[in-house]
Amino acid sequence: MHRSIRRNLALVPLALVLISPAARGAEADALPPAVRDANAQLLSQFFAQGVSPAVLEYRRKLAEYQAARAAFDVEAGAYWSQISEKRKTRNAKRRNGQQITLDDYVLEHPPLYAGPKRPVNPEPEETLERPPRKPIPVVADFLRAAQELYQFTPQRPSSELEFKRAYARYALANGLTREQAVRVYSFETGGTGSYDVQAGIEHGGKRAISTAMGYNQLLTTNSVELLAEQGHELIRALSEKVARSSGPARHALEHKLGVLKKMVTHAKSVPDTWSEHEKIGNTPQGWAMHAMVLDVDIGPMLQTHKLLTSVLFARAKGYTRPLSAAELEMMNLTGDGTGLDMVTMPQAMREKVPTSNFFQRGGYERNPVAIRHNTVAKLLAVTDDRMDVNSGKPGARELAAAF
Repeated sequence: MHRSIRRNLALVPLALVLISPAARGAEADALPPAVRDANAQLLSQFFAQGVSPAVLEYRRKLAEYQAARAAFDVEAGAYWSQISEKRKTRNAKRRNGQQITLDDYVLEHPPLYAGPKRPVNPEPEETLERPPRKPIPVVADFLRAAQELYQFTPQRPSSELEFKRAYARYALANGLTREQAVRVYSFETGGTGSYDVQAGIEHGGKRAISTAMGYNQLLTTNSVELLAEQGHELIRALSEKVARSSGPARHALEHKLGVLKKMVTHAKSVPDTWSEHEKIGNTPQGWAMHAMVLDVDIGPMLQTHKLLTSVLFARAKGYTRPLSAAELEMMNLTGDGTGLDMVTMPQAMREKVPTSNFFQRGGYERNPVAIRHNTVAKLLAVTDDRMDVNSGKPGARELAAAF
C-alpha cells in the first residue's frame, strides 16, 4: 500500500510538468479557458485513478487540438458564409442584367488550419464498424446492364484511331475546334487516354475512383443528362446514318436506334435536374445508358456534347468570344454557371479574385491545386500549362491528326 502511494507520488512532478498551467508559464496564459479547465480535470483524474503520463499527455494534446480546431471552425465558417452570400449576390445581379464588380467577390484567401494535429491515442480505442464501401461500377458492369435491360451491346471500334476519327468528324461538324477538343482531352486523360479509359484505372491504377469515362471523362450522371437534354439530336444524327446504310449494317443500326430511343425516353421520364439524373445514374439503368459512351457511333456524340453544351451555354448568356481550351475546361470541371463566372471575368479581375469564390468549403479544402494556384488567373494558367505538356503525348498527337 505504502509502496503504491510512493510510486504514484513519484509521478506527481512529471504530471505537473505535463498538465499544470503554472509549470508552463506564459504559454499557459494563452490557453483558452476550456483547455485550462480540461487540464485541471486531467490532474484530478491523475490523483484519483493513477492514469499513466502518456495518457495524460495525450489528453492534454487532444484538448489543445479540439480547442484550436473549434476556433478555426468559427473563423472558417464565417469566411465561407461570406463566400455563399457573395455568390447569391452575383447570381441576382446577373439575373437583373447588372454588372459584376470586384466588390461582388471575397478578395481575401480562406483560412487554412495550421494548428496542432490530432494526437494519437496511446490506449486502444473501440472503433465502430463501417459499412462496406459500395463498389464503383466499371466497364463490365455497364456492358452487363445494357445487355440485361436493353438487350444491347455497344459496337466497339476496331481501333482507337477509328474512334478518334469519328469523334473528330462529329466535333468539327458541330462547332468544336481542334484546339478545344485536343487540349481538353490532354487535360482530362493526361494525353494518353483511350475511348474507354475510366478514372483510376489508368497509368497503372487498379481501382476505379469514379464512373468518369472516355476522352472528356463523362460520369454516369452526364450520360443520363445528355440523353435527356440532347437525345433529339443524337436520334436525328443516328437516323441519318441509318438512312445512308444498307444490308446487315443497316439492320444493326436500326436496332441501335431503337435502343437509343428507349434510353432517351427513360432519361426524360424524370425532371430535368442534375439530382434526378444522378439518381438514375446510380442504378443499373444509368449504367446501361453510360455504356453508350463505348459505342463507336454514339460515344463520339456524347463526348462532343459534353463540351458543346458549355459552348452553347456561354453563347446563350451573351459570351460570343471563342472559349479557350482552358476556359472550356473550367466550365467542364466546375459546371457551366460557375465556370462562366470565371470565364467572363476581365484579366485584371482574374489576377485578384481567389479561387475559393467558386467552391464549397469541403471541395476547396480537398483540392490542393485550387489552394496552391489560388487566383482565377493562376488556375487558368496551370491548366494551360498542363495542356501544353500533355498535348505532346502520343494519344493527343493521334487525336490532333484525326482532325
